Amino acid sequence: MNAPLLPLPTPLRQGDRVRLVAASSALQNGEALTAGLELLRSWGLQIEGDPAALLQRRWGYLAGHDGERFADLAPAAADSQEPPALLACVRGGWGAARLLERRPPAEANWLLGFSDVTSLLWARWARGLSGGIHGPLLTTLAAEPDWSRERLRALLFGAPVEPLPGERWRGGVAEGPLLVANLTVATHLLGTPHLPNLDGAILVLEDVGEAPYRLERMLTHWRLSGAFSRLAGLAFGSFLNCDDPDRADEPATHRFALEQVLRERSLDLGLPLLAGLAVGHAPGNAALPIGAPARLDADRGVLELLG
Repeated sequence: MNAPLLPLPTPLRQGDRVRLVAASSALQNGEALTAGLELLRSWGLQIEGDPAALLQRRWGYLAGHDGERFADLAPAAADSQEPPALLACVRGGWGAARLLERRPPAEANWLLGFSDVTSLLWARWARGLSGGIHGPLLTTLAAEPDWSRERLRALLFGAPVEPLPGERWRGGVAEGPLLVANLTVATHLLGTPHLPNLDGAILVLEDVGEAPYRLERMLTHWRLSGAFSRLAGLAFGSFLNCDDPDRADEPATHRFALEQVLRERSLDLGLPLLAGLAVGHAPGNAALPIGAPARLDADRGVLELLG
């Protein structure tokens, strides 16, 4: 069972502070980070800390040692300031799951990110904490289309957002808490205490750079573990660069295409099912709040937030 939920964090206001979190791979694109920060400043938010220092921080392929990256989530006790209103993750890659061994603090603020940040978002909800938003990273934010940026701003500042359209693969209507994840990262949380309660949930999955056979292997893992049987509804976002170029010259009968794999591993689950949601690594990454009550209406072809 999930722990009792804390109230939703207070919507952002102009003048609120944002702490930068480099929890995953080392930063490589200073221009993309600067552009994302400028957008936050245009919303009236104050950036805390030195972005240039994050660009210099590295331990192998990670954005610093575990202790350094964990300190982005949990500053030293000597820092007597109130927690910032928003923790904004700067990029994905790999490394955030390592920080779960140290148990990040339970602060009543917003946490924004996706991809590798799935582990932090899901662990937060598994502990009964609201405020996680699966949405653009600071290094991807400026490349988002206008509608996606405005959707994120609306969610953070407490305004309603429009339903997301998708492609109907199997009809039906489901309501439940919304869980959004990178498939690879979420698969590696199965069997850990950081996996949220899946009972009655609506699950949205996305991924990038995974060949169809690897996606099929992960989806089979979900089936064998019984995780899919606990859901109320399922949806797929974008699966960017998930074709298999190494097999492109083989006859079609010797390989499976991405859509074949997704359909074959999901249609017999008996769940309302949408595909093609604007969620994931392709530009047009719609922000969605983790754990929020939602309705997946596959008859109408939309995913909408409730309340």
